[in-house]
Amino acid sequence: MVDVQSAPDGDPATKAAGPAALQIEANGINVIADEERHGRPRDLFWPWFAANVSVLGLSYGSFALGFGISFWQALVAGVIGIVFSFLLCGFVALAGKRGSAPTMVMSRAAFGVRGNKLPAVISWLLTVGWETVLTMTLATATVFTRLGWGGGTGTMVVALIVVAALTVLAGVLGFRLIMRLQTVITVVTGVLTIVYVALVAGQVDWGTVSALPAGSTQQVIGALVFLMTGFGLGWVNAAADYSRYLPRNSSGRGVVAWTTIGSAAAPIVLFTFGLLLAGSSTDLSSAIAADPIGALAASLPTWFLVPFVLVAVLGLVGGAVLDIYSSGLALLALGVKVPRFVAALIDGAIMVLGTVYVVFFAGEFFAQFQGFLITLGVPIAAWCGVMLADIALRRKDYSEADLFDPAGRYGDVRPLPIAVVVVGTVLGWGLVTNASAEWLAWQGYLLEPFGLGGREGDWAYANLGVLLALVLGFVVTYFGTKSAVRAQEAAA
Repeated sequence: MVDVQSAPDGDPATKAAGPAALQIEANGINVIADEERHGRPRDLFWPWFAANVSVLGLSYGSFALGFGISFWQALVAGVIGIVFSFLLCGFVALAGKRGSAPTMVMSRAAFGVRGNKLPAVISWLLTVGWETVLTMTLATATVFTRLGWGGGTGTMVVALIVVAALTVLAGVLGFRLIMRLQTVITVVTGVLTIVYVALVAGQVDWGTVSALPAGSTQQVIGALVFLMTGFGLGWVNAAADYSRYLPRNSSGRGVVAWTTIGSAAAPIVLFTFGLLLAGSSTDLSSAIAADPIGALAASLPTWFLVPFVLVAVLGLVGGAVLDIYSSGLALLALGVKVPRFVAALIDGAIMVLGTVYVVFFAGEFFAQFQGFLITLGVPIAAWCGVMLADIALRRKDYSEADLFDPAGRYGDVRPLPIAVVVVGTVLGWGLVTNASAEWLAWQGYLLEPFGLGGREGDWAYANLGVLLALVLGFVVTYFGTKSAVRAQEAAA
């Protein structure tokens, strides 16, 4: 069992007994004791499916077509982007099974115990940002207005309170409640989403969809990268947080497969149907940019509006609870000395403030959303490349005690991986653009020097910086730290 000083979040005896679903989880960033490890890789299907079954996935069809590409181009970009990005999550989840600690603790093996503070900050920003996006309550006011139950600011405030309360409660109580909650969300939202698709399927106009003009290669790549950042790359920094409870002898292939399948199954279906809806109506596609979920509810029959609210809320909560749990762990990995549930409360407060800004002050949703995803997608892609290379190099399980000891085998600060993330981010931001978000107009500064036509050229919206950061992180780390990892394992 891990030393008590490495796990300040609770008494070891309490951990060994295992918290009940309605008790606050004592585990923090400590290594999970053997007697607490349970389940099978296929259990990972439930939390990851529930986290990604949100009807917000339908709006990505409109976002993809916004790159000026055809239905078939968008479909190919979507399937590849969704599956590949969630496969990265599956590989990162292996670290949790092998080391039984959260993602941002396992990352210390690559960056050093204190050197890992840089990726922990990036991870915390990304998860808190996603909490804010997923707690957005624009749709609920639209639905309530049609029902005659009110609408406007008051309704959105009430909806915000309800969604935030559910999210924070699950984040505070922890792993076991989240796993049970996600199972319920999977079943309920899965069934109601099928009903939604059946109700609005008649709005699909295949003639209009199939006539959408094809875009350039650069536009397809831009859509592909955007979908990668919107789906799997938004989760890689949390992927090991749920596999860490599995027994040590669990199948590694099963961990990868069930994480990928659970994560990608719903988004592929939702994205495809979203393409058909958005491609059939330019008005709907435009409305989604300002109010994604509200626009999707506009044409529903009145009797299904309440079930639709349930689908929207549960889908958003399903993703937000995983984010708030993981953001709390990232805060602890950063060195904040508070219990895990306090970290979740802190992040919950920030989430509410951020949501208020998004809903009431941020203006058009899509511009801010795209800017957020691409901007943080660059450093998280660089970190992901480093992490995947480190996982691929290690032939033995992690030394759990050394993950908390700066004098241990993983060291205090490892300069090369840190430099790779910094350089990858600087290069990556120079090769992405977010002109529609005015606060990000400085990006894309390398497009002209690299001969890619500048901020107005054909490659401006391909967002190559995300792919560059991912590849650079993996290649440099794999070949640059191979000998050091071999020496670590030989010394062990």
